[in-house]
Amino acid sequence: MRFADRGVRTIAAPWLAQLVLRLGLAVPFWRSGINKWDGFLQLNEVAVLLFSAEFKLHLPGGPYDFPAPAVMAFAAGAAEIVLPILLVLGLGTRFAAFGLLIMTAVVQLTVPDGWPLHITWAAMALGIMAWGPGRISLDHWFGFDRHPTRASLSELS
Repeated sequence: MRFADRGVRTIAAPWLAQLVLRLGLAVPFWRSGINKWDGFLQLNEVAVLLFSAEFKLHLPGGPYDFPAPAVMAFAAGAAEIVLPILLVLGLGTRFAAFGLLIMTAVVQLTVPDGWPLHITWAAMALGIMAWGPGRISLDHWFGFDRHPTRASLSELS
């Protein structure tokens, strides 16, 4: 049993789990964000159309239109590019994960039937926020993540 446990710990090294969590969360948001742009700071018409005509906030008494749809489309598109880049680099990692957790909540309010996928995004964001970026990150290399949580993944290995 110790051999199997050691094998599993080797395959699922904490630094690898943290890296894969960051990449796994970054990909869907990056893919969504890249589809909103026609060039540098040039939001495409479809992105604005989605926020003004298609997307609705499913809140009690709703659904409601998004306020300032062009501003919301720009903010979402910018966050879907910037935050995944930060996650992949491991720079401002907990902040980036928190931003994507908030975006996940808004996506859930917009597409309530997507909860099985959204809960995985939320779980990844919470894991990153709880255990930090890991050794393979700029935060670690620059010493920005010197005070990890009590039960950091590096302590578990």
